[in-house]
Amino acid sequence: MMNEHDGEFEQLIAFIRQGTEFTLLSHISPDGDTLGSALAMYGLLTRLGKKCEVVCSNPVPKIYSFLPNADKVVLPEDAVGYEFVISCDCADIPRFGRAVRLFDAAKDTASVDHHVTDPGFAHFNLIDADASATAEIVHELFIKLDMPIDEPIMKCLYTGITTDTGNLSYSNTTPNALRIIADFVEQGLDISELNRLIYRTIPYNKTRLQGFVASRMQLECGGEVGIGVLTRAQMLEFDATNEDCEGIVDCIRDVDCVKIAAFIREGADGSFKVSLRSKDIGDVCRIAEKHGGGGHARAAGYTAHEPLSTVIADFISQAEEELKRCRGQLDGKEN
Repeated sequence: MMNEHDGEFEQLIAFIRQGTEFTLLSHISPDGDTLGSALAMYGLLTRLGKKCEVVCSNPVPKIYSFLPNADKVVLPEDAVGYEFVISCDCADIPRFGRAVRLFDAAKDTASVDHHVTDPGFAHFNLIDADASATAEIVHELFIKLDMPIDEPIMKCLYTGITTDTGNLSYSNTTPNALRIIADFVEQGLDISELNRLIYRTIPYNKTRLQGFVASRMQLECGGEVGIGVLTRAQMLEFDATNEDCEGIVDCIRDVDCVKIAAFIREGADGSFKVSLRSKDIGDVCRIAEKHGGGGHARAAGYTAHEPLSTVIADFISQAEEELKRCRGQLDGKEN
């Protein structure tokens, strides 16, 4: 696996062997991959006799509280801030949030990531855009170090891979990801219980919120562009948290006629977080990059500071343009 990245693995391994104390950084609004890969790295480093901490600017969402050592994740203000920093699944420096000071103050830095938009901001960068998840890269690190992968590590890596691949259903699901999961199952990992915890344990407020947004969904471009909007006032009305908003964009994308979906949520500061998804056509990362965001072809996002009406209008225009661009390419291939 990943032979073209062997040199980068060697550099990261040398980086790990050089240090004795490490701070691992997860990105803001943490998902299963940033937490799963960081906690797996935590397990790896502590077994190697390193002192280690995992830092995130937001608390661990309840849905991921089952992850081994999730209770050890600390907020930036509670972090020690060790000399060596490894970022896990962070596509750019702003994704650190308040933890950016720990990265800036480090003696040396490394990044492990799979986002195609990652510019390589650390001293050592292990970026594989072909990997399904950063957890898939961390799994390979265990293999190259000949380190055993026990059940707690399997839980972390499985969570990272399955959440970033839509439970192994998205187009970014690699053969290697499937082989990793098959190996975990052969070793006795209870994936049915993990799937229940990740996908089948939904808070009441989240269910109500999803229904509210879905009932007010806006379809544009002949139904091929779907938009869901949630204002700050509506969130407060439902007593909802940011965590309750996770997955709403997927509900919009899953409407049969929708090709490109957006969920636009107002933040406490008046800005709008725009989460994007696409299906068979449409590179939503291209849209996100126009606004300083990033991600993947089928899943991306950005933050907008314009009025809501402008945010919606800009997205519709750019989504329509992206669909036309894709169809132009498809037409060219057919001709």
